Amino acid sequence: MRPPRIILFWTVVIAALLFIEVAELTRLFTIPFLQAISNVVTFAFALIFVTILALIGAIFIGIYVSQRLLSPRGFSPFEEEMLKMRADVTELRRQVQDLSSHPANGAADPPAPGSPPAGGPP
Repeated sequence: MRPPRIILFWTVVIAALLFIEVAELTRLFTIPFLQAISNVVTFAFALIFVTILALIGAIFIGIYVSQRLLSPRGFSPFEEEMLKMRADVTELRRQVQDLSSHPANGAADPPAPGSPPAGGPP
């Protein structure tokens, strides 16, 4: 199975950033940071560029989160089972309440403890 292109793109970007960081730490090459920050135009361009990228990223993350929150989803199997159990308990509770409020006509009292069961051998 081939991974999506977006995953490959971000993997390459992260790998490039890691390579640059390792190269900076090992002094393989150095970026002239003081020259870049002393030039006002370069500094302003970098600041604006990073701000635009941050805003675009925040918008896409917001769109993704709101889509996940507002999309109609079904219940998980566990939640479905819990809802079924709740319905069963509610039904049993209603049946018990009906039986306790309306006893059956001609129902015999329960047998006394220690007496033989009705219809059994003497």
